[in-house]
Amino acid sequence: MPDRLLVEVTIAAPADAVWDAIGDPAKIYNWFGWDADGLKDEVEYIFVTHAKRDEAARVLFFEGVNDRFELIDQGGETVLRVVRTVAETDSWDGVYEDMTEGWISFVQQLKLAMEQHDLGPRRTLYLEGSAKPGGQAPMAALGLADLSDTPPGQRLTVTLPTGETVQGQAWHRTPWQFGFTVPQWGNGMLIVTDKSVTETSPDGRGALILTTYGLPGAEFSDLEARWQSWWDDRYGPPREAPCT
Repeated sequence: MPDRLLVEVTIAAPADAVWDAIGDPAKIYNWFGWDADGLKDEVEYIFVTHAKRDEAARVLFFEGVNDRFELIDQGGETVLRVVRTVAETDSWDGVYEDMTEGWISFVQQLKLAMEQHDLGPRRTLYLEGSAKPGGQAPMAALGLADLSDTPPGQRLTVTLPTGETVQGQAWHRTPWQFGFTVPQWGNGMLIVTDKSVTETSPDGRGALILTTYGLPGAEFSDLEARWQSWWDDRYGPPREAPCT
C-alpha cells in the first residue's frame, strides 16, 4: 500500500537529539499532548509499550495503526516526517481527521519546545467543543480568519477577544488549523483548530491548544480561568441528532 505524508517539519536540532526527544518519556511529556491526569499513561502506551524503534534508520513505528515517524539528518537540522500507509483507493482531500490534525499539532509543539525552550517543562491547556446556536468555529470567533494565511515566520499582531494583544509569529498552517507564538505566555503558542461541520454541530466546532512556559502559578490560573470562561460562553457538547 502507498504512503501518505501527514506532516513534515524541519527542526533546528541534531537528529540524535530529536530521536531522543521522541523516545524518552520524560522528554515526550514536555511536547506531546496537554496537561491531563492520564498523560503519562498515554505516553507510555503510545511511545513505549506499543512502539517499535528502528535505531539504525531512525524510524519509530506505532503498533495498531499504520503511522510512523521518520527522521532525516540534515546536518545540524532534522526533518521529521509523520507517514501513514493507506489503501490505494483512499482519498483524503478536504477530509478532517482528528488523529492527523493531532499529529500535526504535536510535532509543531515539539519543534517549538526544542528550538526555543530546550525541551523544558510547559503547561498546556486544551479546550474542545461545538459552537452554541448562532456561534462560529474558533478561527472566526477569535477574529483570526483574516490572519490564518500569514506565512510561517512572519510577524503578526492580533487583539484576541479574551483581552490579550499578541505580537507574535505565525508558526504553522494547515487547511484546518493555525498556530502562532504568544510572547506573553513565556513565548508559548496558541493552536486553533476548526473541525468539519457535522449534523450535530451545524454552527461549527473546534479546539484550542494553549502552550505556556514559565508562567507563575497565579498567572497561569488567571489565564486558564479567562480562556475557560470565554470558551464555555460559546461552546458546548454536540447537539442531539435530529430524529428521522
